[in-house]
Amino acid sequence: MELPRGRLLAISEELDEAELVALKFLSREHVPRRKLEDARSPHDFFEALQEMGLLEAGNLAFLRELLYRIGRIDLLVAHLGSSREQVERELREPGGARVPPFRYLLFHLSEDTTEDELMSFKLHLVEELPKSKLTHGTTMLDILTEMEKKGLLGKDNLSMLKSLCEKVNINLWNRIEDGLNLYGQEEMLITEEGRGSTRRPERHLVSSVVPDPPGSFNSSQLLEAYKMTSRPCGVCLILNNHNFAKAREGVLEHKHMKDRNGTDVDAAALRNVFSKLHFRVEEYRDLTAEEIRKTVNIFQSEDHEDKDCFVCCILSHGKKGIIYGVDGQEVPIRELTTSFTAQNCNSLAGKPKVFFIQACQGDAFHKGVTIETDSGEQDSSVEQYGRFQLDCIPAEADFLLGMATLQDYVSYRNPREGTWYIQALCQHLEYSCPRGEDVLTILTAVNREVSRKTSERDAKKQMPQPSFTLRKRLIFPVN
Repeated sequence: MELPRGRLLAISEELDEAELVALKFLSREHVPRRKLEDARSPHDFFEALQEMGLLEAGNLAFLRELLYRIGRIDLLVAHLGSSREQVERELREPGGARVPPFRYLLFHLSEDTTEDELMSFKLHLVEELPKSKLTHGTTMLDILTEMEKKGLLGKDNLSMLKSLCEKVNINLWNRIEDGLNLYGQEEMLITEEGRGSTRRPERHLVSSVVPDPPGSFNSSQLLEAYKMTSRPCGVCLILNNHNFAKAREGVLEHKHMKDRNGTDVDAAALRNVFSKLHFRVEEYRDLTAEEIRKTVNIFQSEDHEDKDCFVCCILSHGKKGIIYGVDGQEVPIRELTTSFTAQNCNSLAGKPKVFFIQACQGDAFHKGVTIETDSGEQDSSVEQYGRFQLDCIPAEADFLLGMATLQDYVSYRNPREGTWYIQALCQHLEYSCPRGEDVLTILTAVNREVSRKTSERDAKKQMPQPSFTLRKRLIFPVN
């Protein structure tokens, strides 16, 4: 009995071309190469799986694993009645994972490779692969697939891949090696050349010692996740300070403190994404320091017993360890975060408390070589934001604090497009949450995107940094 075609069609319509390429790559041990090459659409690919007996209605484990591997947890839930947790349990069972360890590690390599690194791989392979296989549109998965076809890569032939990674970015190879070591996929073999020498012996993959993979190679994916099933999931509090006229009038040292033009663009993006993530969004604008305290106290006193999470986004000026009210008065960041400890807000005990804070922490600049520019608009303005000091986060579990940039450094805000950090954060949340990515993985991607930007006006850089005491994976639900 086969899986009903209606469900296959529904899944097919929600997969894009890149995901199809990933699915075919992960299935190379189970589907003949010719059938994979002939599959021009997700529907064709599923037809090939059915022909190989891999989509029987009574056993959809392989399909569930494939969707899990490419991060489409939403399709698992919507069309297969499954969940991330169910698939992870299946993968932990002996023989439960059908995608070989080597194959999955290569897939992760392709995911980790940046555009600049991809270009380097292409340049180093011009003598090995046809030029037609190294075009602008060639992806890392395309390269790995072509290397396999040419016999340059295999589970017992990693020497060229290692050499390439050493030339491009040794960390890429280290991740593969760590994955192999983690699950006992390789053993040390000292080559004849290496015997009697002081060089570190070469590592060779030995196919005969490969056991059934116990599941994902990303150890974080085996961690328990926080419960996030309540609807609404929780409160997302946005404190959005734009107009600092009171500060300029009332505090002499703040006479040059500018209004935060563009902050409403950030607030709108936050409202949009957290509404989709099932949070009840509450926004407060232009609060004085005392009003910030009173507002936070309202939500501290609220009963969160039937909620799973609390999020607070603060958009304002500040300096080290504090944020400013629109009157120029200070509020310590630690005072805000500590309001939601288990002692001060018992109904959030054991639940994740998330703070995204844009607040001035210094006036230093990151120097950097111009790689790519910001928006290019001359009215882009600098906001002096930075990393909280360590004592800003409570010394207890279940907190996550994300800042726009490192301590003492500035970040950038465009009066029409918002800040680099908040815009990148919202875009990555909207894209990655439906794919089941955890928040720390998403914040790493945000770090990568923002760190690549360069201010056109002064060629300065920005580097965000999160800190956390989370004990479990935090996955914001979409379904």
